[in-house]
Amino acid sequence: MIPIAPQIGFDRFIRLDWVAAALKVRAGLASLDELNELLDAAGLGKEAKAKTRTKLNALALEPRPELAALIDRGVQIFKGTEDAGELAVFAWGAAIATYPYFGKVAEFTGRLTSIQGDCAVSEIHRRISEVYGDREVTKRATQAVIQTQANWGAIERVEKGKRLVRLRARSLKNDKMVAWLVESALRYQQKAISLATLQSLAVTYPFALDQPLGYVMSNSPTLEVRSEGPSNQFVTLRGML
Repeated sequence: MIPIAPQIGFDRFIRLDWVAAALKVRAGLASLDELNELLDAAGLGKEAKAKTRTKLNALALEPRPELAALIDRGVQIFKGTEDAGELAVFAWGAAIATYPYFGKVAEFTGRLTSIQGDCAVSEIHRRISEVYGDREVTKRATQAVIQTQANWGAIERVEKGKRLVRLRARSLKNDKMVAWLVESALRYQQKAISLATLQSLAVTYPFALDQPLGYVMSNSPTLEVRSEGPSNQFVTLRGML
């Protein structure tokens, strides 16, 4: 029996200002007409606009039922900000929680750029193809995620787009933003994460978590810290086994 490749889901370039506009609509601070005008101004065709709206629906406007509470908490935390770096936290967290494909590309990008600060796009394609299959649709989707990551301020594309340079991580100071991003990462990973590795988690590589994370996680109503032995601590979602 031929194995079925995992679903891709995220296959469109999504600009940060589109996500920010969708967040405002979800928060009741803007109308759908304003979002549609923004998409029209980008010159999207009818089909492209419809597919883009589908992604924005999932990220902010109409999240999946199991993620609605997460997205709504994110909207409440980020709705008052105009800072692009903080808006990128919301976009990133929503994307990795909603679209495993976006998370996998982000994770590979984070790993490959962790040592020297850059990597070849072909290396990301190779690793993604091992998981999702060596298909043309996979290559297009990976390029869309890479382009999106660049727009969201995580990487810079150089050498005619053949290499990626990792930009300086944004330091997050707001405990609620940090806890929400960690919850998004947990929903992507689908398993507990070692507290000691949170600051170097590949999938959240654009952000620096400099706080005492054990304290931040313990104060979150949706997260909990568990101990296995005297030195092993893990963070998990409340109710997750």
